[in-house]
Amino acid sequence: MASDGFTTCLWFDGRAEEAAQHYVSIFKNSRLGRITHYTGVEPGGPAGSVLTVEFEANGQKFVGLNGGPEFTFNEAISFQVHCADQDEVDYYWSKLSEGGEEGPCGWVKDKFGVSWQVVPTVLLDMIGDADPRRAKRAIEAMMKMGKLDIAALQAAYDGA
Repeated sequence: MASDGFTTCLWFDGRAEEAAQHYVSIFKNSRLGRITHYTGVEPGGPAGSVLTVEFEANGQKFVGLNGGPEFTFNEAISFQVHCADQDEVDYYWSKLSEGGEEGPCGWVKDKFGVSWQVVPTVLLDMIGDADPRRAKRAIEAMMKMGKLDIAALQAAYDGA
């Protein structure tokens, strides 16, 4: 059986195309794909309005579905954006929080209500350190932050 992986379906209330264009504008290796429209037979939207938008963001496959107001996003599902350096953290934090909400510990909710974790990859190494004292210091520092600050995390991790 052939498979080309997973596609994440995101349920929107009429803003799927806007969201897809937004994500494609932020992430590298992104593109818009097929757009389907309501035919008037299915419930949910008027004939001719956008039903689904396929897109890739950072190489990940998504489909945005204009399903209506019945379901909304919450923090139980989030997407981690792994960042190589502080410039990337700053960029993604700024772009994803615009019109949305900044949260604690690197979390941000975008203007569509989708939750993201903007995470420097070095933090994953820090909290996975075999020395529990170093890992604990990094986690304690992270817990006091909104947008993550790599230099401050490194200082805490090093015990400075």
